[in-house]
Amino acid sequence: MRAVMRLLTWLCACSALVAGCSSDDPEAGATGSACPSSSTLTYDGFGKRFMDRYCVRCHSSALTGSARNGAPSDHNFDTLEGLHATEPEHIDEQAAAGPARVNTAMPPDDPRPSEAERRELGEWVACGMP
Repeated sequence: MRAVMRLLTWLCACSALVAGCSSDDPEAGATGSACPSSSTLTYDGFGKRFMDRYCVRCHSSALTGSARNGAPSDHNFDTLEGLHATEPEHIDEQAAAGPARVNTAMPPDDPRPSEAERRELGEWVACGMP
């Protein structure tokens, strides 16, 4: 029985790994961003401005239903608390940039962040969104 459980656990892990590595969306995936010890990016100095400019038009706790334009109801970026309640990987996968990948899925229309801003987003997320 233990051998069967280990096999099932191994198969589930492999299947999750394969699913995470392959995607029909070439822009989805981790950016490989790291948090340098010299990072100065904070919510007040970077995150709030970025979210206000590019994200809260759909990802706001003040919006409901169709006003969210399809944004999940649990992805609210209008406060630091809301950001921390969201899986940081989702932000990285959809909007950030790093050495491994430049994601451009979000936002779906203009205005959109530059690649440099997306790299800062990747760094800020990697640093834990301070």
